[in-house]
Amino acid sequence: MKILIVDDEPHLRMLIQQTLEELEDEGVELLTAGDGEQALDTIRAERPELVLLDVMMPKKNGFDVCHAVKREDGLGGTYIILLTAKGQEFDRARGQEVGADQYMTKPFDPDALLEKARSVLGI
Repeated sequence: MKILIVDDEPHLRMLIQQTLEELEDEGVELLTAGDGEQALDTIRAERPELVLLDVMMPKKNGFDVCHAVKREDGLGGTYIILLTAKGQEFDRARGQEVGADQYMTKPFDPDALLEKARSVLGI
């Protein structure tokens, strides 16, 4: 099983990795990407079950990445959680439009994120 962590801020990628690292003991591989284009390439190559996807990123934003993944053959079942500092209703609506499975605002509760990852992966 694989989880892809996508954020353009290295310290946030590291924080999310640290939050989820205990899942590695259960056979989960943690992958990272620093922008939307890298995220799409990684999703296509690695087929992660879960993607934690930042919205505000260079090259391609999280909405664009989510939209592309959900419409691509063989990738539509990828579970995508949009992570963003923005909590406005517009962003939530946009997230639903592009097919995001869930929407979490930063700062997030590490325990809640870990629990959600366990739930999605069934572990």
